[in-house]
Amino acid sequence: MSRTLAAIAGGAAGAVALVGIIAFLIWLCLSHNRSASRTSETGSSDPSIQIERHVGIEILREARRFDMEELSMATKNFNEKNLIGVGKFGEVYKGLLLHDGMLVAIKKRSGAPTQEFVDEVRFLSSIHHRNLVSLLGYCQDNNLQFLIYEYVPNGSVSSHLYGPSQGSGEKLEFKHRLSIALGAAKGLAHLHSLSPRLVHKDFKTDNVLVDENFIPKVADAGIRNILGRSDVAGPSSQVTTDEIFLAPEVREFRRFSEKSDIYSFGVFLLELVSGREAAVSPSPESNQNLVEWLQSNQDYTKLSDVIIDPRLLGSRFTVEGMEEFVRLIMRCIEPSSERRPAMSYAVMELDRILEKEMSLTTVMGEGMPSVTLGSQLFRRTK
Repeated sequence: MSRTLAAIAGGAAGAVALVGIIAFLIWLCLSHNRSASRTSETGSSDPSIQIERHVGIEILREARRFDMEELSMATKNFNEKNLIGVGKFGEVYKGLLLHDGMLVAIKKRSGAPTQEFVDEVRFLSSIHHRNLVSLLGYCQDNNLQFLIYEYVPNGSVSSHLYGPSQGSGEKLEFKHRLSIALGAAKGLAHLHSLSPRLVHKDFKTDNVLVDENFIPKVADAGIRNILGRSDVAGPSSQVTTDEIFLAPEVREFRRFSEKSDIYSFGVFLLELVSGREAAVSPSPESNQNLVEWLQSNQDYTKLSDVIIDPRLLGSRFTVEGMEEFVRLIMRCIEPSSERRPAMSYAVMELDRILEKEMSLTTVMGEGMPSVTLGSQLFRRTK
């Protein structure tokens, strides 16, 4: 009896061991295949460090790795005629992917291949929103790095306000500008709602693009993360066009946060309503830029002559709507980060102002003025 039990026990133990060995071999093969797959995604010139997480979040959607040959064909060997701009990352080319028939914006710069670049692109390409420019993929080849974005055909908001497209005949009335502001706010709010939150760090009017229907899309989200540490100028009497969008705590301590994004957004709103670059002086005799002037002036009776785009004064909008819009700007550009609102608040306010403007200016009809022009714009009886 004991011999029989021993035989049964031995057979069972052998079976269990055999199953365990088979399971281990299957796991080993699958792990090897996953490793090979991950390594191939970085390209032959990329280091084969197998990292699949970004700040504790597993990346579910992979960025597309483009071939150098495909990008070269798309831009006709990076022909100068396809060069549409130069940004912080480098040259920007318009390209047509022959296999997909898709127009793309290709950003190119010199840079040795790194796994950090691939991981950051993978993370950013997983973020999608109607008001964000989608990052489609990347390429690393011959000490060159490329970012491939969706192409937004109508250019930047800045080009329509004070750039080469301002004379295109497309009139940006107050309601149009409110709609652009709301869409951009929604894009930033989505970045801030991620877990962990993503701070844009480089928000400015140049980085808000509009499509053929003037739907705004925020570009270059997370571009500073890809570029790594970059110098930020400290306080000075002469603030450059880009520096004007940086919050005081960023310029002084390089402290980026959602509140520094809301400051940049406030400067964007100021350019949107003034039709001018915020770094310029409101008048020849002033030594302040538009942001400093607004921060030091609370008298609404002067605002229309100084910061309201003259092209708006001939259009229809309500006094209350314009005043509430300016109030929001002033809250966003508060020097103290603690006193600035969250981006979700900006979305809510802009949505409310736009809805009221759409309702009131439509009801009033074409023949009835909806705003007092000139220096009387904000003179109302309290």
